[in-house]
Amino acid sequence: MPRQGVVVAVLALAGLCSSFMFTLVVPIQSQLPQLLDASRDDTAWVVTSTLLAAAVTTPIAGRLGDMYGKRRIVLVLLAVMMLGSVIAALSTGIIGMIIGRALQGAVVGVVPLGISILRDVLHENRVDSAIALMSATLGVGGALGLPISALVAENTDWHWLFWIAGGLGAVVFVLTLWIVPVSVLRTAGRFDYLGAAGLAVGLIGVLVAVSRGNTWGWTSPVTLALAIGGVAVLLLWGWYELRIDSALLDLRVAARRPVLLTNLASVAMGFALFTSNVAYPQMLELPIATGVGLGLSLLAASLVVMPSGLVMMVLSPISGALARTIGPRVLLVAGAISLIVAYGFSLTFSSEVWHFVVANILIGFGIGFGYAAMPMLIMRAVPPSDTGASNGLNALARSLGTSTSAAIVGVVLATLSTGEGDTRVPTADAFQVSFLLGIGAAVIALVLALLIPKRSTPAPERASLPE
Repeated sequence: MPRQGVVVAVLALAGLCSSFMFTLVVPIQSQLPQLLDASRDDTAWVVTSTLLAAAVTTPIAGRLGDMYGKRRIVLVLLAVMMLGSVIAALSTGIIGMIIGRALQGAVVGVVPLGISILRDVLHENRVDSAIALMSATLGVGGALGLPISALVAENTDWHWLFWIAGGLGAVVFVLTLWIVPVSVLRTAGRFDYLGAAGLAVGLIGVLVAVSRGNTWGWTSPVTLALAIGGVAVLLLWGWYELRIDSALLDLRVAARRPVLLTNLASVAMGFALFTSNVAYPQMLELPIATGVGLGLSLLAASLVVMPSGLVMMVLSPISGALARTIGPRVLLVAGAISLIVAYGFSLTFSSEVWHFVVANILIGFGIGFGYAAMPMLIMRAVPPSDTGASNGLNALARSLGTSTSAAIVGVVLATLSTGEGDTRVPTADAFQVSFLLGIGAAVIALVLALLIPKRSTPAPERASLPE
């Protein structure tokens, strides 16, 4: 078996590759209508399709990994991402780009699968630190990937963004096949195809309504139909899942207090994280003449927010050591407090570049501790046979938080704005309200973290087979 540190490094690289997909098109997002000869409403699906694919495939990929081998599903997801990258790189129109971006979004499932592989193959003394690093890649990849994307977009043809993504995926695929060992457990039973379809339909309905409601109108018939229909499908899906033997997700395990509270805290933490991703870059890039912006280029702004990712990376081994001594629950509490301090700082100080550097360092501490703690809390409360699906559900909870944050903060910034048409810009009050929303989400995460039991006993095992 390869040295365990090399296994961790390869899986962490896979995590960075997956999170990079979310910032890949940020530098060209405003130019997409011209580049693809499509309306701005249509090009919004270039981003939305990635979000939907990530949210839908992550819990499903987790169950497939539990049943058919986690490394095998990681390889499949990487192959799908490479295919999507090639399709997007060769596309000159909107349809090919949306398809390519949707396929790229599927790779996000490698993070919870990687966390589960680490639990299976590492010595118990190394598991916590490795999980902290793997979990941190969800934030690190975006923070480090944004300046890279901006540099490429500003100096080469935009198609190179996707060729680079495909090449990175190919490197990770080969390394995973070569280095990562086959994990030791498989869950017995049949795959729940009907449950997978129901979860996909319900999530798509809710997430499309959340992500597009600001454009279509929150009370428009289409938005309401998708939201209500999605919730109804998810309720029906939950009823069905509780009545079959080989369910896609064991909702009884998911409903246990430690798991439920951790997942709810994950929604709040995801909301708090993405509030900074939406608000800070806009403030940094808006012209100085607006009275709220600092007039930085996208590349300069991305370098200002990059310290959050660097802090998350540095914190990974520290988080693992702390988890073994004080427990992951305390880490989650510390992360939530750091986020409260970060947004409280931004409420008072947001007129100089160094203010944003300080705020992003605090965000890095908050997300670094919080994201490290959540999978540890999950895996202390679920049996090994359910780690893939349970970590996938936790990743879905974070995605729900980030997508909800993008929608709500987007509404605030669009509503509290001045100017006409495309020249409208958010006011200072809009950003203050956004920071208050970030504080509110962090406070909710803090309260939920304090309610998580200090110790929890894992649920009983599902039937499992050796690989």
